[in-house]
Amino acid sequence: MPIQAQTPSRSVLSHTDRAELVDRLDGQVRFDEPMSRRTTLRIGGPADALCLPTSIAALRAAVEWCTGQGIAMIAVGSGSNLLVRDGGVRGVVIATRNLRDLEKLDDRRIRVQAGVSTGKLLSAATRWQLGGVEFLGGVPGSVGGGMRMNAGTYLGEFKDVTTQVTTVRMDDGDIVIRPASECGFAYRESAIPRREIVVEAELALHARPRADIEADVRALRLRRLAREPKKVSNAGSIFKNPPGDYAGRLIEECGLKGTRIGGAECSPAHANWLVNTGGASAGDMLALIELVRTRVAQNCAITLELEVKVIGED
Repeated sequence: MPIQAQTPSRSVLSHTDRAELVDRLDGQVRFDEPMSRRTTLRIGGPADALCLPTSIAALRAAVEWCTGQGIAMIAVGSGSNLLVRDGGVRGVVIATRNLRDLEKLDDRRIRVQAGVSTGKLLSAATRWQLGGVEFLGGVPGSVGGGMRMNAGTYLGEFKDVTTQVTTVRMDDGDIVIRPASECGFAYRESAIPRREIVVEAELALHARPRADIEADVRALRLRRLAREPKKVSNAGSIFKNPPGDYAGRLIEECGLKGTRIGGAECSPAHANWLVNTGGASAGDMLALIELVRTRVAQNCAITLELEVKVIGED
């Protein structure tokens, strides 16, 4: 069943605004774009404008135009860790998914842009026999979003291999380059300012035989396949694991596996995966999130924190 987006509030972009955006981005923009097409949850109302720049220069042009016009903007990656509300997003959504440069700088270092998928980064490192990003095996998404949330698994996290991160400031379009020590990487988060867009990073890896890399990645993927829901739209884990425990265990302990609100379900396969079984609205998903958080707080005296990012209007 196709997802029907609710009618959005009036767009903040005039016809003239739209024409200027098309001109500045050489057509790399779509208007009234349903965000349900741009998230792995397959949920979300339309964005007034979705900019898809293919270079950092084009991205900066979009930021500078929005700033000059006083138009609100927000940046997203590949949409694998994103829940967009049913009313959509007013203003301009800048997606980094088409920033896809990836190169080996020397025998240890890689430069990678924000839109490179985690799978492509892992494949390149494996081909070059460079270890350090095996933790990406089976992890969806792109480097930009993964860097901002310090994505990882039991094999490691981005903070373990990142040496510097390049961002573009939304306030003026300026480029900022930070060493990893100033990025504030922590469990599933970073201190990279929200008003900055991650556009690329440098990673320091280490020489490792391809067979050893592939063995670790294969084991990780098999583990994930055995415990994760299949054939349903999802955003992975919805909640962060609290210190010393697992969100999935707490949710299951509260008897919530299989609980549904509309098309949103607390997956029977993994309690921390709240999935879209088909036709779920953001309202359904947010109501289920609130139910889970309330029940866990009441029964376990623990307040679960969201891992998924929520944007847009109701």
